[in-house]
Amino acid sequence: MDPVERLYLDAMMEDPAVPAHSLRPQLLAGARARRRPAAATAVWAEPYAGRVAAMDALLASAADDDWSRVIVEGWTLQELVAHLAAKDGLLAASVGAPVLGPPMGAVDALGRTNDVQDYERARSPEQTRRDWRAQADALCRHLADLDPTTLATLDGLEVVVRDHILARGLETWVHTADAAQSAQLRLPNPIPDHIGPTADLCARLLPWTMLLSGLDGTGRTLHLTLTGAGGGDWTLPLGVEETTPGTPDAHITADVVEFCFLLGGRGDPSDFPADVAGDQAFARDVLTTAPALSGP
Repeated sequence: MDPVERLYLDAMMEDPAVPAHSLRPQLLAGARARRRPAAATAVWAEPYAGRVAAMDALLASAADDDWSRVIVEGWTLQELVAHLAAKDGLLAASVGAPVLGPPMGAVDALGRTNDVQDYERARSPEQTRRDWRAQADALCRHLADLDPTTLATLDGLEVVVRDHILARGLETWVHTADAAQSAQLRLPNPIPDHIGPTADLCARLLPWTMLLSGLDGTGRTLHLTLTGAGGGDWTLPLGVEETTPGTPDAHITADVVEFCFLLGGRGDPSDFPADVAGDQAFARDVLTTAPALSGP
């Protein structure tokens, strides 16, 4: 069975809309068992592990022409996979997990990406796929025994490793979607239990995306509602040093997946589909600056 089809089957098996007495889960169990699962890891790292498994399923269906097709940032699919391996390796190095690929030289994301891409161009696409998956699995296994509040540094940003791995999951999700779109495939979204923590990270990043864009949200509060499976409500103080929200100055309601992708650098903030109430200019500033932390 085609790996992408197996990915759909996984999504259907996790769909709460399946009737309680349906035989579909039993009928699909055999197909699911043949798919390489996500590596065992900590519960808080499962959103990342799940997207790694999804990307791997997509790559398993790639033909020779797919690997040489430009996907994003001027990178072919093979170079995109090398980029993911490079950033996963940087996080691995920060937490003491094995780092695979070429010897560590550059320790910034773009420099390490260039090094790994140069290394992988001399290898076959299937070797690149195996290298990336091996790096991701090594990171997952190491996180299984790590405290989620352990500080880690990636590209100069020091935060708890739980947030770093959620960010790695979001980037892997976005790039899996990039590759699927290029191949004219439509893949199911992550399960709600994986979307929820990712959306929470995206919400908590808003004070930083504003500040990095030159706007200080100190003293301002946003009420954010993200709809759809895995969504929720957040009342957020938008100053980076603030912990207690005030009365919301604005309310934004948007689809949870579209919001995550906005933070991931996909979509145009100027026409992002959202219902806005309260201080319209402030709400639009929040949306306009939301992709500030996204990058290649």
